[in-house]
Amino acid sequence: MSKSVNLYIRDATLDDLPAIVAIYNSTVPSYQVSADIEPITVESLMTWIEARETKTRSVWVIVSESADESVLGWLSFSDFYGRPAYSATAELSIYIEESWRGQGLGKHLLACALECAPSLGISTVLGFVFARNTPSLKLFYSFGFSDWGRLPRVAKLNETEHDLIIVGRKV
Repeated sequence: MSKSVNLYIRDATLDDLPAIVAIYNSTVPSYQVSADIEPITVESLMTWIEARETKTRSVWVIVSESADESVLGWLSFSDFYGRPAYSATAELSIYIEESWRGQGLGKHLLACALECAPSLGISTVLGFVFARNTPSLKLFYSFGFSDWGRLPRVAKLNETEHDLIIVGRKV
């Protein structure tokens, strides 16, 4: 990480939700990261974050150790497909605050997630990434993920169809 500040990762709380939403919403206009076409609200994620208070499908935030402890990014583990046979598989989502992108926070979050995955009962990790999202694909590939599937033109954003690439790896 190239900015000199002390950072740490912790479980997200309800108090972090406004920052999580702001970071997520900063990606919506690019049509490169999110499949949402309109910004989301804190209220729309209340149930989502409350359900994630389990230790196996939690949401983490990476924060600055400064006085304000601002949230600089977040990672979530999500169920894959919602059936019991897939309980050891999780989808990872990583979002970084705009001014901190490209500074290594995503790498740090992903490394921690892969290290902790077995203790969470996770043996397979997936990422769902738009084919045109080169930075995210490079991040996953740098950690040994490979393409496990491609869904051609499944998302329509701003009247343009986009492919979704499923990357995966065993841990």
